[in-house]
Amino acid sequence: MDEVFEQLQERIHHRFGQVKLLREAVTHSSYANEQEEPMPDNERLEFLGDAVLELCVSGECFRRYPEADEGRLTKIRAKLVKEKSLARLARDISLDACLRLGRGEETQGGRGRESLLADALEAVFGAVFLDAGFEAARACILGLLEDRWPEEADCSDPKDHKSRLQEVTQRHFRERPRYFLSGASGPEHEKVFEVTLRLPGGLVFSSTGGSLKRAEQSAAQAALQHLAGQGLD
Repeated sequence: MDEVFEQLQERIHHRFGQVKLLREAVTHSSYANEQEEPMPDNERLEFLGDAVLELCVSGECFRRYPEADEGRLTKIRAKLVKEKSLARLARDISLDACLRLGRGEETQGGRGRESLLADALEAVFGAVFLDAGFEAARACILGLLEDRWPEEADCSDPKDHKSRLQEVTQRHFRERPRYFLSGASGPEHEKVFEVTLRLPGGLVFSSTGGSLKRAEQSAAQAALQHLAGQGLD
């Protein structure tokens, strides 16, 4: 296991002064609970590492994309720190091979579980922070994310009209659009929802859909088309 820890430290480009912190970061509660003597698991470090990660990524987003508004910065950050992305990064540095799991968790495939991998990676970030401070944690995090930043700030799904509309209204009006459920009709298995969308300034758009989400997206699309005709896009 010591050799595995050595390799992990090389991959994250951080040499621990307190190796016990790294051991704690890769210790799942299932493993700790099986030991005769009480030992810490990685849940507290995960809590800390989550906050450190978000701060580091937020700061780098702010620096890299000076023209991006709050909505776009939030999307970029969310894409980088979501569970699937963190789990992929954990596999890339072979963190899965370093995990200390209980017998039951190991048997049930815990070593490949995305939530477990993401939590362990955040715990490693928390451990680096405690071991050497914020700048060391920042260097570790940004080093691992270096080739994962989008080239452009616009990461939006072109079909996500609600998100796009929010970006437009925040940019031009400094406010968000508001959605109201106006009504619903039809049998439970074929219900039709009617949504009213109110833009900053009072403009109102209505739409229907087979789900509340679809009705909102349709209303947002209509509002976007109107705003684009006014030169606001």
